[in-house]
Amino acid sequence: MTASYRPGPFAAAVTGIGLVTSAGVGAAATWRGVSEAADAPSVLRRPELHGLPCDFMYTITGLDTRAVLGVATQRLMDRFSQLAVIAAREAVADAGLDPAVWDSARVAVVIGSAHGGLPFYDEQHTALTERGARRVSPKLAPLTVVNGAASSVATDLGARGPSQAVSTACSSGTVAIGTAHQMLRTGACDIVVAGGAESVCSRLLIASACQLKAVSTRRDDPEAACRPFDTHRDGFVVGEGAGLLVLERPAHAAARGATVRAHIAGYGASSDAYSAVAPDPDGLGIERALRTALADAGVAAADIGHVNAHGTSTVANDLIEAMMLRRVLGERPLVTSTKAMTGHTLGAAGGIETALTVLALQHQLVPPTVNLDAPDPEIPVEVVSKEARPGAFDAAVKTSLGFGGHNAALVLTKA
Repeated sequence: MTASYRPGPFAAAVTGIGLVTSAGVGAAATWRGVSEAADAPSVLRRPELHGLPCDFMYTITGLDTRAVLGVATQRLMDRFSQLAVIAAREAVADAGLDPAVWDSARVAVVIGSAHGGLPFYDEQHTALTERGARRVSPKLAPLTVVNGAASSVATDLGARGPSQAVSTACSSGTVAIGTAHQMLRTGACDIVVAGGAESVCSRLLIASACQLKAVSTRRDDPEAACRPFDTHRDGFVVGEGAGLLVLERPAHAAARGATVRAHIAGYGASSDAYSAVAPDPDGLGIERALRTALADAGVAAADIGHVNAHGTSTVANDLIEAMMLRRVLGERPLVTSTKAMTGHTLGAAGGIETALTVLALQHQLVPPTVNLDAPDPEIPVEVVSKEARPGAFDAAVKTSLGFGGHNAALVLTKA
């Protein structure tokens, strides 16, 4: 792709980024953690998971949500919603927007989550079985529903346009951004705060994932357990976090003199219609989503220089996805999976990783896939490992796959 490329009339301008992850609190800190990979990932053993084959997860440290949000506000939200609100505030400030003066009816919110407030369900189930029905919190429903993050962000920002929750398992954050892109295209709003949020330190969920053999059980070395595209990968490691973007109609961003970080140029989605837990072994579903996104963006496959892959560190996903990327995009793109620094944040993954793809375009730098010590010889794409690699690319791709066969892909282009 040449420098003369210009976004099409339906591209969405990315004007703000907000990130809260185990790699860092804030967009700058997360980017530094992911791109430099100088510090070991924050993979901690969790007492809630004691005794399980996988008793660890990527955990956000150094964040006092009570201090940031205030005690009264914090009590009205589950942790996944708290993280979403903190990320949304950063994204809106980064975009140079003031909720006190914007046209609130033209501001939408779309946030994805796979499980909502699942840990609170665990807690309340224990209260019910051990202490009786009168000990169950009346806040169970409002705190745990999947739309809790979207509702909390809209309320916190005073955004009175459409507010939606997306729940397509691990592709939720990417689908949320694609949905926002479509909303801007139709003229339903001028601004959308979009992405994903998740925090699921749930004993029940992790026990089930262990039974499914989806998570790593490398208890002797938790920090190296998540190893996308590595020969010795044995499953993902759950993480928590939120990644939100401020998207605007290009004309709206230009009219207010906003700094545009990148463009969401194309979106595609599909269903495998194959299995509740396994991806299509031929990768045809995610291939359809990616080809649709490329066509939507008007960008040729040969012009893609970077892919932030779903890259979960499971045996099946990494090979299927890599084979698909080689078929569609060829040899050129530099591929990475940033999950080795953030964990698999499930419904938040697409939001976090799309934000990191925006930053990769801005910095012209591809973050490394850490823990990739023995690259799988069957992986037919160039995966960046050990340290970040400079590149020269005007277009990048974010791919996501979710349980149930929910696939999504975004094409991003430089501003």
